[in-house]
Amino acid sequence: MNPSHQVMEQGTSQQNLKRGCCATVLTLAYQSLGVVYGDLSTSPLYVYKTTFSGKLSLKEDDEEIFGVLSFIFWTFTIIALFKYVFIVMSADDNGEGGTFALYSLLCRNARLSILPNQQPTDEKLSTYATQDSADTWQSSLLKLFFEKHPRFQRGLLIFVLLGTCMAIGDGVITPAISVLSAVSGVKVKISHLHDNYVVVISCIILVGLFSIQHHGTHRVAFLFAPIVAAWLLCISGIGIYNIYHWNPKIYLALSPFYMLRFIRATGVEGWLSLGGVVLSITGVETMFADLGHFSALSIKIAFTCLVYPCLILAYMGEAAFLSKHHDDIQRSFYKAIPEGVFWPVFIVATMAAIVGSQAVISATFSIISQCCALNCFPWVKIVHTSSRIYGQIYIPEINWILMCLCLSVTIGLRDTNRMGHAYGLAVTTVMFVTTCLMTLVIVIVWKQGIIKAIACLVVFGSIELLYISACICKVHEGGWIPLVLSFTFMCIMYTWNYGTMKKHQFDVENKVSLNRILSMGPSLGMVRVPGIGLMYTNLASGFPAMFGHFVTNLPAFHQVLVFVCVKSVPVPYVGEDERLIVSRVGPKEFAMFRCIVRYGYKDIQQENYNFENRLVSTIVQFVETEEEQNNNTESTYEISTNVEQEFQSSSILQVMHNAEENHDGDEENPLKNESMQILNAKESGVTYMLGHSYAKAKKSSSIVKKIAIDVVFAFLSKNCREPDVVLNIAHSSLLEVGMVYYV
Repeated sequence: MNPSHQVMEQGTSQQNLKRGCCATVLTLAYQSLGVVYGDLSTSPLYVYKTTFSGKLSLKEDDEEIFGVLSFIFWTFTIIALFKYVFIVMSADDNGEGGTFALYSLLCRNARLSILPNQQPTDEKLSTYATQDSADTWQSSLLKLFFEKHPRFQRGLLIFVLLGTCMAIGDGVITPAISVLSAVSGVKVKISHLHDNYVVVISCIILVGLFSIQHHGTHRVAFLFAPIVAAWLLCISGIGIYNIYHWNPKIYLALSPFYMLRFIRATGVEGWLSLGGVVLSITGVETMFADLGHFSALSIKIAFTCLVYPCLILAYMGEAAFLSKHHDDIQRSFYKAIPEGVFWPVFIVATMAAIVGSQAVISATFSIISQCCALNCFPWVKIVHTSSRIYGQIYIPEINWILMCLCLSVTIGLRDTNRMGHAYGLAVTTVMFVTTCLMTLVIVIVWKQGIIKAIACLVVFGSIELLYISACICKVHEGGWIPLVLSFTFMCIMYTWNYGTMKKHQFDVENKVSLNRILSMGPSLGMVRVPGIGLMYTNLASGFPAMFGHFVTNLPAFHQVLVFVCVKSVPVPYVGEDERLIVSRVGPKEFAMFRCIVRYGYKDIQQENYNFENRLVSTIVQFVETEEEQNNNTESTYEISTNVEQEFQSSSILQVMHNAEENHDGDEENPLKNESMQILNAKESGVTYMLGHSYAKAKKSSSIVKKIAIDVVFAFLSKNCREPDVVLNIAHSSLLEVGMVYYV
């Protein structure tokens, strides 16, 4: 072939590849509109209304209007654009974002994780990669500080949980304020409509929204992006119309000079009104939290090319309208809509409010699931709503709790201004938590200088603290709602984490030594009957205390015994080929194995395959590939990708058939005999053994600890999902052992 033709073909293929990549990125950018920006795009419904809900009034010189618009523009630019798009979104954890992603990065790079059973083999996970660059003296100093002061490690966890709880509070307030703000626009055309009817209509929409959650967002997700896109184009077009029609000089307010004039002229009232201004950036945290569903580039393109300019035009247009209509401040958004397009915009606004609410509800489900994985929330029922899209889940208990709380807020407050005060405090707290975590990431993970970290904290943290101070002063006007919600969830999370950690500590202190087991001989002092016993334990090494109860009190035990430890690791996902680690416990004649099952904080601990077959197949593979070692040592083997694919595609009968053929070909091979013994034991039956433990506070404990353990933790343990339900174990194969431990 002519070399020039080869060059032309290579150039054409590269161009096609670039076009395909560009098309994919643009497609993801379009799809992100419906999932990521639903909450952020509906903020214009209530920003100006909430900002001017206090004693702040509009004057003839429009000083207040220009000042508020200047604050909105620069807050939106500095926090949303500079902080999140340019900085925070670069701190992803294997493509995942959010508060837990930042915390996970810190845990791996500074060993801050308080998760039990962490092992050196976990660091070999493909998603566990850390920065290869050498530590700076600043990063080394910070790591040493956390190592020497474990209390600060727990304090960091509490700080992360604070942001998480505020995000859950956001999931309560967002549907209420978005839907009520959208529906209240109908009073512009039907002025005699009583507020009670607006509240009732809003409640009906909310009930309908939460009632369809079990169907999953994927069934209606294809409508989300065009709805938000249509909404953004509508409000930007209306904004351009209002700028041209009412006040073309409104662009002057983009100068930061008007912020200084606003604070100087309004004083304390202007400072308090900032609690409404901050509502303009509600939803920016979602850009980072939903990073795993899209790419960082696609989210950045959608924000910079469409969302950012459309929202700025909308705020400028509404400010231009207000500069000529001071009396319409409480209905400014809908009043600014031209007469001919009011009803279409009203319908799109209502649909956009529902889309924004849906995104926050789904995010709340994801947060609760992550908290369960990190031992910070009781186990709840988690339902996969899509067989194709990983991560779309539905939690019935949380769904109905959120619905009741949303209805309570809507009926109790009945006012978007008071809801806005509550909303602002929740949002700014989450942002400040992100800023503090980013400061640590810059030093510990990115290995940058302390000056850059301090600059990040000072620039962004000072702005967020300014807004937090303004929102705190509105506690009596609705700001108490996120405080109460976050305090309640914080108590639940911390109590559950404390109780589970104490339980693990009890197991470690009372575990049975290997020497004691070896002294009993291969029969363990009792009859070994056919079958496989799977004993679930919290320990990644050693024997649980309940195993001592079995050995002491039961006359017989299974021919093959496997200790199964299900644990979480500080990574978002664990690949299926890295899920299981199998090792032998003791000499071969004891027929005892250990299997460690690893999950990330975004993995769902429910498998869609037959766990028994996979576990037995993995043990057989381990036995057949095991090298000759000393009987008293424990050898470890982690299955490779190729082996994993083989067992996923083959049934246990096929594995047994292959083992029989190998057995017939080499009857004297002890490894093949052991494989056949394991497979025959599988055919005899598999029994699951779980410890059913109860926590009790010691008599010498304080009253607070007794209430936390004997009342709160006991109540949560009794009403959460039982381990056998989480693991999907049939009751006919289940054997539970009751134990009491004192903390």
